[in-house]
Formats: sequence, C-alpha cells, structure tokens
Amino acid sequence: MPDLSPILLSLKLALLTSFVLLVIGLPIAYALSIWKSKAKIFVESLVSLPIILPPTVIGFYLLILFNPTSPIGSFWINITGESLSFSFFGIVLASVIYSLPFMVQPLQSAFENVGFEIREAAASLRASPLDVFIKIVAPLSKRGFLTASILTFAHTLGEFGIILMVGGNIPGRTKVMSIAIYEHVETLDYNQAHILSGMLLVFSFCVLFLIYTFNRRHPLNVG
Repeated sequence: MPDLSPILLSLKLALLTSFVLLVIGLPIAYALSIWKSKAKIFVESLVSLPIILPPTVIGFYLLILFNPTSPIGSFWINITGESLSFSFFGIVLASVIYSLPFMVQPLQSAFENVGFEIREAAASLRASPLDVFIKIVAPLSKRGFLTASILTFAHTLGEFGIILMVGGNIPGRTKVMSIAIYEHVETLDYNQAHILSGMLLVFSFCVLFLIYTFNRRHPLNVG
C-alpha cells in the first residue's frame, strides 16, 4: 500500500483551493459576463494567463513574492511566525492563482449563455441585480458551476511544477501525489509510482466522463 499522506494532502489542497476559487471566481466570472468595457479583454487575458504560462515561471515569481524579505512574506511571518514559502498555505495560494481560469472560464461561459432578454425582463419587473442572479442566472448556470468546480478540483489534484517550486517536497506539508510520483520515479520505485499514477489516471477519466454525461443529460436551453 502506498503512503496515504500525499493522497490526503492532495485532497485537502484540491478541496480548499476549489472552495476559495468558487468564492473568488464567481464574482469575477459574473462581472466579466456582463462587462461591456474595452478593458474586459485585458482582464480576461490576465485571468487566462496561467493556462499558457509555464508553472515554473509562476512559481518563480511567487517565491519572490512569498520571500520573508518581501512585504507579503514579512507580513505573513509577523502574524503566523512561519514562512509563506514551503508551507501548505503557500501552495494553497499558488494553486488558487494557477487554477483561476479553470474556475472563471466555465462560469463566465455559463453566465453569458443566459439570455440578455431574460435578465432584462426580470429587471423590468423591478428585480434587483442580486435577485436576478440568485433566482435566474445561477439556476440556469448549474452546468457551469459543476464543470468549473470539478475541473478546478481535478486540475489542482494533478498540479506538479508550481507545487514543487513554491512548496518543495516536505512530507505532511507540501508533498502531494504528483510530487510523490516524481520521487518514486527518481528512486526507481516504479511499483508505487504505478499505483499513484493509476489513481490519478482513473480519477481524471471519471471526471471527464461525469462532465460529459451531465452535459448530455442536461442540455443547455436558455433564451
């Protein structure tokens, strides 16, 4: 049996990152879905940057940002007594940044698919913007919520480069499944590497199967 601590730590990281990104990404996605400014393209490009930017580049700049001599790193040490880099909270922040587009883009697409006429009709009946979102937009965007949450969770579970850069390989703190696989391969322990890799492979397939099945059974139908 493989060491369960990297698996549990990966699940903890993925769950926490998904929750934080749902809280942060939801208002960003909704704002982008209704924003008409020319600056929208700049913000969308900024949000999508982690998709094409190498994780080592993001990790490098985060290491500088989390450095104990930097304002953020110094502030964190003052309130917690621990360094932000090579810590669990550090890899949570790194994962939030790296997985941001996987939460925002599906939500934004789902919100944009809700017809403008529906929102306008609700507004004409004196529904507040919050009521329009809670009672109309959100229920019609359930596919987007599911897709965004599952993709974010799965993407975080498989992160490697940025975790290694920001968190290193500290058992019980930053050693997640992908890092454990890399370590097993380095030590030629292919049996353990096969077990962990197989788990991620099966999980990734199940995630995609679940998303496609749900989307087929609940086709988008909005005005």
